[in-house]
Amino acid sequence: MRACRPVAAFLLAVLMATAPAAWPRSFRAAEDQNPEAASGVRAREVVRAQHYMMVSANPLATQAGDEMLSRGGSVVDAAIATQLVLNLVEPQSSGIGGGAFMVMYSAKTGRIQTYDSRETAPAAARPDRFLDAHGKPVPFAQAVNNGMSVGVPGLLRGLELAHKDGGVLPWADLFQPAIRLAEQGFAVSPRLHTLLAGNKALPKQPAAAAYFYAPDGAPWPVGHVLKNPEFARTLRAVAEEGADAFYQGGIARDIVAAVHGHATPGDLSLADLAGYRAKTREPVCGAYRGYQLCGMAPPSSGPIAVLQILGELEQFPMASYAPGSLQAVHYFSEAGRLAFADRDFYVADPDFVQVPVRAMLDPAYLRKRGALIQADRSMKVALPGDPEGKLLSLGRDNALELPSTSHLVAVDDQGNALTMTTTIESEFGSKIFVRGFLLNNEMTDFSSSFKDPEGRLVANRIEPGKRPRSAMAPMIVLRDGKPYMLVGSPGGSAIINYVAKTLVGVLDWGLDIQTAISLPNMGSRNKDTELEKGTALEALAPALERMGHPVHITEFPSGIHGIVIDDQGLQGGVDPRREGLAKGG
Repeated sequence: MRACRPVAAFLLAVLMATAPAAWPRSFRAAEDQNPEAASGVRAREVVRAQHYMMVSANPLATQAGDEMLSRGGSVVDAAIATQLVLNLVEPQSSGIGGGAFMVMYSAKTGRIQTYDSRETAPAAARPDRFLDAHGKPVPFAQAVNNGMSVGVPGLLRGLELAHKDGGVLPWADLFQPAIRLAEQGFAVSPRLHTLLAGNKALPKQPAAAAYFYAPDGAPWPVGHVLKNPEFARTLRAVAEEGADAFYQGGIARDIVAAVHGHATPGDLSLADLAGYRAKTREPVCGAYRGYQLCGMAPPSSGPIAVLQILGELEQFPMASYAPGSLQAVHYFSEAGRLAFADRDFYVADPDFVQVPVRAMLDPAYLRKRGALIQADRSMKVALPGDPEGKLLSLGRDNALELPSTSHLVAVDDQGNALTMTTTIESEFGSKIFVRGFLLNNEMTDFSSSFKDPEGRLVANRIEPGKRPRSAMAPMIVLRDGKPYMLVGSPGGSAIINYVAKTLVGVLDWGLDIQTAISLPNMGSRNKDTELEKGTALEALAPALERMGHPVHITEFPSGIHGIVIDDQGLQGGVDPRREGLAKGG
């Protein structure tokens, strides 16, 4: 136990520390009020480095990636090491029981490559999976915490594929930081403790309860040194044998047994695991104010929606609207309504559905959509556009995407850049704990209804082998063909607005990456206009309501992480709403 105390003490010191940051003049109110008071979010200093940088949601995870970069490893090496530690120290958000989207820029080729390790539906999955006897969707809580919610995990296949393409260090080396921490123990962070204390479903799962809670049922306190030797054994097997150790043999059998052994058993099979394949896809790209922005293609809807928001805003002088102003919130929210209206009809797994990506991002189409925004009045609820004349043949998706997930970004000393969003879906996934890790509940990212009330099929309906639609939006911004900005966020469907807000902050308002991330969150998902609770945006509610906005003030626990590559080197930013760390050299 003595050897673990320095680790615990370090983590607690980092997590508790805060530092004031100087905010750009453009964000100060007319009376030059205190910037922290103006935002309602505690300020953080932008981190700078010259050669390489790692940013993730937990200090121990960032350290693991930084270790690989300092050894001359690539961004892929750093991302793998970071992700495995995130699985251990931030298990509520991501891990090898889930999936991810990775977007990588290769300095050697000058190209962007994306890796899709999104989970897939089991071969036995039926479209009425989450409907009751009357054809109505079952409550989300009933759908999520059981074996039926588990999709085929994809993360390790995706990491292995990316490592074959862009890894430098040996595969097994990348597992050592997570194995070391799993065996020696790590300090339970404030955020993990809070989520354990507030979760009612996790303690009902015996295997999870035995790990995450004390014998008396209390959540482990902040600073408790938690060990996970079972996870260490799992990682050792994958380090030595590759991803096959996970998808075949004893680990695979235990996963299937856990899913089938649940009180509400699922239908995941050994054949599903053995047959899973990660995919490379061409990125989705678009332009905004002279920059090129690229991100993950469908089955992710995130980058498409972000690019639609920006394309609809480009005809308005966003740079002249101060951050936090009535005009900024109004135009940003209206553009979000339009983008979410399209998203709910058109985006799904492109291996099963023809997604009209090019038409949805056509500049003329976006100008036409943006022209629907009125300067003095909200449209309240936007109708979808019809970029290819197919609207009447599709039904509206009703998937419920709750905030969770994690995000990381990295740049190495060779100029390669990587942004990856990773998830087990909602908080603690399916709550099924096996071999030291949690399984996803990704099946609930499909539409719970496969038809709309008019009988039209929903694009994001459940089908065997299909990947559920996602809002994850890892994106790279290029300036003159070279990476300028990397960004992404957790947060369910709100990811789209978090990422778009940060892009507007940097590209329109000229903020550094940390200040843009720290801006109060805002936007609309084609319902209410959402304003982050406890921030200066709350004061705008009466004026927005007079413009017809249905306003909802809410917690917005984003976890945005980003890097900007400027003339002075690298600048890294972490979301002050979470426990992240940016570190470089």
